[in-house]
Amino acid sequence: MNNNEIKVIADAMLEKKGQDVVSLDLRNIGTAISDYFIVCNADSTTNVDAIADNIEERMIEKCGRKVLRSQGRENSFWIILDYGDMVVHVFQTQYREFYRLEDLWGDAERTVFREEQE
Repeated sequence: MNNNEIKVIADAMLEKKGQDVVSLDLRNIGTAISDYFIVCNADSTTNVDAIADNIEERMIEKCGRKVLRSQGRENSFWIILDYGDMVVHVFQTQYREFYRLEDLWGDAERTVFREEQE
């Protein structure tokens, strides 16, 4: 179930030019607040917004899931979409570099997503 949803989220990020799309499997980390983080960044707040919107649309359309909570839309520096078992982080590039979220969860299994070549 989750792998398909993670792919839907990653594809939605890539469709809107999300950069460095990564999922972190947090299930084996006892202190984690969810099973997965899916992270990407974009260079502008407009792009961050577009990515977050696309994720929400694709998750409803393909998985029938609505976001439970979201934060960060007021400035679009870092938008968080909470799906309960998955938390999506869409950063403006400079904030991703500053907060280094992946480094905090260095023990997590990482999966990198890239656009499929045609």
